[in-house]
Amino acid sequence: MEQHECIAHTERWVVDVIMKYNICPFARREVERASIRYVAIEHTKIKAVMKALIAECGYLDNHPETETTLFILPRGFEGFYAYLDLVDDATDLLAQQDYEGVYQLATFHPDYCFDGEAQDSAANFTNRAPYPTLHIIREASMEVALANYNDPESIPERNIAFAERKGSDFFIKLLQHCTKA
Repeated sequence: MEQHECIAHTERWVVDVIMKYNICPFARREVERASIRYVAIEHTKIKAVMKALIAECGYLDNHPETETTLFILPRGFEGFYAYLDLVDDATDLLAQQDYEGVYQLATFHPDYCFDGEAQDSAANFTNRAPYPTLHIIREASMEVALANYNDPESIPERNIAFAERKGSDFFIKLLQHCTKA
């Protein structure tokens, strides 16, 4: 699969799932401003992915007009547990590179499963995406967005309730739609 296809699928997921169903109440503004950067990483080795992640943080440092990056990993991290190991390494690396407090990571994966949830639970779809993805978020921007949002603590619970109401089949079809050519 080509990088541009992975990016197109992920953009469609952001608009047709995340924004349309208000999974992230902050997404619409960034989609409309075209301030989301989509990067598909071809590397499959952790060391190369970590190098690309820090390079992307450097890009964000130098491009304040870009609010956030969706760092897409179409190959090499299809297994959820291998992906979680990558997330741990990435979080540690951000701290080592003095990016703790500057950027945070939100995590998405086609097989995302919350701790304690059954694999087929609809709740997991709040963090399922077409491809393993690290969402690099500017912490300062997130603080401002949360300060201006009434009851931000309710967002995850609202999303889980919505997912459970709609059911897994609904989200499976949505994700399939996102990856159609």
